[in-house]
Amino acid sequence: MTSEDTIFDGMACDVDGNIWSSANGGEGIDGVVVFSPEGTLLGRVLLPEVCSNVCFAGKGRNRLFMTASQSVYTIYTAARGA
Repeated sequence: MTSEDTIFDGMACDVDGNIWSSANGGEGIDGVVVFSPEGTLLGRVLLPEVCSNVCFAGKGRNRLFMTASQSVYTIYTAARGA
């Protein structure tokens, strides 16, 4: 879950209208959260450091790149970036 102290920064949208946003608030929150168009928390990608931005890329626009305080992370998703 997120808390009142969670900071949301960089965002990306997928073709289904879901919002993928960096979330920073400490251990168990740092990473990426995914919200439905209605605002329901669908899931998260936890990272070991603060995440600043996200974007979809790649041939199928299904690879999520996450920039963090000292690293760049990437995962393939079932979602496609808009």
